[in-house]
Amino acid sequence: GGDSTLKHLYLRNNKIDDDGVAILVDALQKNVSLQILDLMLNQGIFAEGRKLCLKLVNDISSIKATLQSNRTLRELNVKDQNDMQIQQHINKAAHINANNASNPEAVGKEKGVTRSFYSEINPLHLPEVLALAGRHHGQGELYVALKSSIAGVISTVNRKQWLQQQRAHHNAIIAEHRTKVGSIEAELAAIEAADGPDAVDIGSDSRCTFEEAGGPDPDAVDIHIGSESRSSKRRRA
Repeated sequence: GGDSTLKHLYLRNNKIDDDGVAILVDALQKNVSLQILDLMLNQGIFAEGRKLCLKLVNDISSIKATLQSNRTLRELNVKDQNDMQIQQHINKAAHINANNASNPEAVGKEKGVTRSFYSEINPLHLPEVLALAGRHHGQGELYVALKSSIAGVISTVNRKQWLQQQRAHHNAIIAEHRTKVGSIEAELAAIEAADGPDAVDIGSDSRCTFEEAGGPDPDAVDIHIGSESRSSKRRRA
């Protein structure tokens, strides 16, 4: 509890399972004295139990929860050799606790930047994120949190760099379409050159008689059917 003076708690190899971890985590929610918690070699602790341990030191379910996460645990060991990722996140949160022992308020803020999903947003896109969040979800927690720090956001966002990125993106699209148009025009030119001025193109499934092509003519008329061509010549009687 809040009045406890216990600083180190070693519970290695005590047959603790995920349910036991849940009880332990709940009991330590408001603890401000414990610095080391060792839960190694408890074979009953699986991914769910390890996630609960992570949530104890860095709860990212909301901004408020992140700020209120445990600030005193400097070491929490519950790692599994087959799943080190959760332990790595626990270690980062515990490291933040240790580095900010004299400044509890800084702990929650740093955890929010280090672990929360909104830390992955490119600052150049923050104005768009704010507009999108406000339009589709209203002024919820994330929106309000970002909006309240808009002065800092403005100083971070480089409008010129963002515009340069947009220009490069659209120029790349234009270049791609120009290449496609050039390829199409080259193919059309080749087809027209092969057809000649008197060619009649009737597709692959059509039929055409000599008279339909313009009536009797002493000159040859090329009739193209699909990819093959045939030449017929009819003389006047």
